[in-house]
Amino acid sequence: MFLVKDNKIINVRSAMDPWRRRQLCFVVLSALWILASAVTRYSIPEEIPVGTVIANIATDLGLEAHSLLERKVKLDYIHSKKYLEINKATGELYIAEKIDREYLCPAKASSFCFLKMDVIIESPIRIFNIELEIMDINDNAPQFRRERIQLDVSESATPGERFSITNAVDADVGENSIETYYLSDSDAFTIEIQSGSDGTKYVDLVLKASLDREKQAVHTLTLTAVDGGVPARSGTASIIVQVLDTNDNAPRFDRQVYSVDLIENAPIGTLIMQLNATDLDEGVNAEVVYSFTLYTSENTQEKFSLDPSSGEIRVKDMIDFEEVKSFEIYVEAKDKAVNPLSGQCKILVFITDLNDNHPEITITSNQCSIKENEPVGTVIAVISVSDRDSGDNGKVVLSIHNAPSTILPFALNKSSEDFFQLTVTESLDREVKNSYDITLHVTDRGTPPLTNNKTISLTIQDVNDNAPAFPQSLYTIHLMENNEPGMLIASLTAHDPDLHENQYLVYFIIEKEIANTTMSMLFSINPENGNLYALHTFDYEREKEFLFHIEARDSGLPPLSSNVTVHIIILDQNDNTPIIVSPWRPQGAVIEEVIPRSSDKGSLVTKVIAMDADSMQNSRITYQFLQITDSTLFSLDQYNGEIRTTRMFSYRDPRHQHLVIIARDNGDPPRSATVTIKITTVEQVVTQFTETTEVPIEYDLFTDLNLYLLIGLGSVLFLLLITILVIIVVKCQEPKPSQAEPQGRNSVSSQRNSSTIADSTLISSDAYWYSLFLAETRKGNVVVRQPLPNGAGFIVSSIPGSAALTETSASRSSTLQESSSDLP
Repeated sequence: MFLVKDNKIINVRSAMDPWRRRQLCFVVLSALWILASAVTRYSIPEEIPVGTVIANIATDLGLEAHSLLERKVKLDYIHSKKYLEINKATGELYIAEKIDREYLCPAKASSFCFLKMDVIIESPIRIFNIELEIMDINDNAPQFRRERIQLDVSESATPGERFSITNAVDADVGENSIETYYLSDSDAFTIEIQSGSDGTKYVDLVLKASLDREKQAVHTLTLTAVDGGVPARSGTASIIVQVLDTNDNAPRFDRQVYSVDLIENAPIGTLIMQLNATDLDEGVNAEVVYSFTLYTSENTQEKFSLDPSSGEIRVKDMIDFEEVKSFEIYVEAKDKAVNPLSGQCKILVFITDLNDNHPEITITSNQCSIKENEPVGTVIAVISVSDRDSGDNGKVVLSIHNAPSTILPFALNKSSEDFFQLTVTESLDREVKNSYDITLHVTDRGTPPLTNNKTISLTIQDVNDNAPAFPQSLYTIHLMENNEPGMLIASLTAHDPDLHENQYLVYFIIEKEIANTTMSMLFSINPENGNLYALHTFDYEREKEFLFHIEARDSGLPPLSSNVTVHIIILDQNDNTPIIVSPWRPQGAVIEEVIPRSSDKGSLVTKVIAMDADSMQNSRITYQFLQITDSTLFSLDQYNGEIRTTRMFSYRDPRHQHLVIIARDNGDPPRSATVTIKITTVEQVVTQFTETTEVPIEYDLFTDLNLYLLIGLGSVLFLLLITILVIIVVKCQEPKPSQAEPQGRNSVSSQRNSSTIADSTLISSDAYWYSLFLAETRKGNVVVRQPLPNGAGFIVSSIPGSAALTETSASRSSTLQESSSDLP
């Protein structure tokens, strides 16, 4: 169920049954007249069940529901019955007794029916005015004032003659009042329905054929009145037409319609006019009696009186122009014959207004909306003021009524008498305020003055005066390598405070060429929502970051745009497995190392070196024994991969030792590689160098960036080689011992295909070669880097300082020999 409060429809909780709900769906809510803002109004249909909640009076009056009991809230009724009550716990206003609109408002002068009351609250005392409009439902059937209508008709009546009969009344109003009449079948009579100025339906009985009393003296008819409700209700009356003998002259007025002017608030008893009807008959048939016909509404009969003998019409009650501006009086003059005849006339009474009118504001020309860039002085509306009163009461003053502390950018300029122009006085900005309600206030100079207000609603139209703006000037986006092509990586959204097409944004990438490709081939942006997608799968080892710009452009004329910098950082993923580069061996082969059995504790057996193409934690490699013949004999440094003896060899130790070393990175999940080393112990080791036939692992290092790095590192390497050669020459010039002594216990040899090289490492990176050189020279070893024949890489050999070269290869490009020196 719904109710109307202050011209708004609000929901009302109701316990009504489904039949009542369906009935209320057809109720048309009438508009409430404008009253003071302090009056709270509700609208409900009549006959709703007791206990139905109308509204929360505490919420509507701005009160706290829990304080109603303390403040002793109560209703002060104007009517004697207690129709409403307030739930002091929840503040709900509900029905205490069933309301009958016809009982409250029996008069049908107006379709509005109000129940007025006051809400009185103590501590402090406050009084709120409440008006409850009771809307009509079709709960009354039409009824005739008399169920049996006796009508005497002269047999000399001519076809077409009309006879007034008692009309039906319906206590309901509006559409629920009487809609039409029906007459039972008759050869002699029919009916004609007319409507009064107030909408009341009147019915006349019309003679459609001549009567013959001798054939039929009485005609019995049934008149049915039907209202316009849903479902419709009806009432019936019996019309008994008595055919009388001839009295063939009816009274006649000199005019059918009279017009009279009457000043409002005229004193009771004021003579309006005197009617005079003449009858050509004589005697009793010529004596005329005046009366109101049934066409005359009940309200009109309450306002005026009619003398039946003289025909004088006088004021019977106070008349207000604002309530009714005119009246229609229907008077019947009937003779006193046995079979009386009658004549009818219509009197139109026009009420003349007094000086009690408020001034009026008329908008003769008005712009409902203007652009925000309209210049100062633009005319918004042309306004005229008027007052139907005269003298000082008709002189008015017009002004703009502003809210407190509010200055509107508008002014009134008088253009002519009683005409004003409403103009713009300051620049407008739709983004600051998109609409204005300009209240015009007019007052007259009467005592007391009367006022009036009218509001002009002005909408500010948008122009494209704001460029799109991103919330950030730089977006840094982290993207994990090996991403899926077409992956959404970010959503870049700009904001434009304009409206409509000025707000519709299009996003695109500002082209930038990198490495023979463009950004639009690497990334794509949705032009509608700014979603940024990666079109390719990126590899951290190849591309580590991208820097480009994205532009957002609106659809205005001319379009405005702004751009933002996007920095995409490729994150490394542990997608590369460590590679064992030293000691090198073919895939699946076992590395054989030879060590003297006389090696001391802590002697270096060999060094495992692994490389990982990933970075950061993913490239940090640790070494562990996966399998070992004797865990008490060898130790492995988990960080540098050095395998050393933990004790001296005994005669019980087997001659061959098998070690499986795993090199594992620090990624998640970790990746690993293994190498198997077979260590053979011998009584004496002769280190022999032959040409190494290792095949280097190819690395695709020759990108544009690495090429420049390689050139720089090559220059450094050249200087480094010169330094090494100088050191070697100096060492070679030192005096050699007369006799070669046995090799030191720390001598280490690597046997591969009958060629021996100490701790050889396959290297393709100059940077790594340099780091290895520094590490080995600190240990007192000599590091030799030799190019391979195919030029694809280098062989780096680390030789202990005490080792002596016993064999050289004629096919090698250079041979380095060093005499053995005494071991400490």
